Amino acid sequence: MFVRLSALALAFLSATACTPEAADSPPPSTRATAIAAAPGNNAVPAVGWRAVLVAGDNNSPAFDNGVQALREKLVARGVTDILVYSSNAVRTAPGQLATSANVAAALRAGGGAACLAFVTSHGEERGFVLKADRRLFDPASLDRVLSAGCGSVPTVVVVSACHSGTFLTAAMRKPNRVILTAAAANRTSFGCGAGDQYTYYDQCLLQQFDRAATWGELAVATRSCVESLERRMGMKPPSEPQMFVGAQVEGLRLPSR
Repeated sequence: MFVRLSALALAFLSATACTPEAADSPPPSTRATAIAAAPGNNAVPAVGWRAVLVAGDNNSPAFDNGVQALREKLVARGVTDILVYSSNAVRTAPGQLATSANVAAALRAGGGAACLAFVTSHGEERGFVLKADRRLFDPASLDRVLSAGCGSVPTVVVVSACHSGTFLTAAMRKPNRVILTAAAANRTSFGCGAGDQYTYYDQCLLQQFDRAATWGELAVATRSCVESLERRMGMKPPSEPQMFVGAQVEGLRLPSR
């Protein structure tokens, strides 16, 4: 398995969740089965993708590990335009620090035939954490920089954080966007502890990445993996990963050579 799962996980459930537990939430998006079965004929060559990968906090190695592992998978598929941001100020050059200004500038710059934004961090119902400048990046800000940088090109957004379903706002749900979140808006996600190699969601995303053809298939498979992992580990309440696939990108394929 990708992540080292401690036998004491049940005893330390509150420590491995990214934020305190929240109230029950509505069921995940209902279009999963149809999206997974959609024909994958919407392809952008790997060299056309521009990826911005962000580890928003460094109090767990899971965030930087997730970013680096996804970067390696993208490179193996032929993606060359990849920007990586970390919150580890000791080992990261100022221009690559995951500050709100750096992340916003990278997303606003655009430049690809397709965009990928991947963020793994702590989160709350107002947004995800960027520890480097002690800021929260909220849904409205993310929508603005994506609209400026990516416009109407196919755009994939993955927010792996507690309460990340808060990014499924009406403004974010544009027809050219695929949005994957690790949790519902009022749910925590798991695997953010000091001993975790990856968060639960990132582990499942990485496991399923080479098995899926389209982003819709990856979203469904990742959610199923997370649900199984949480049941096995006894994590409650479940995180309930969410997904949205716009009408223009229902068959959008993962990058490939």
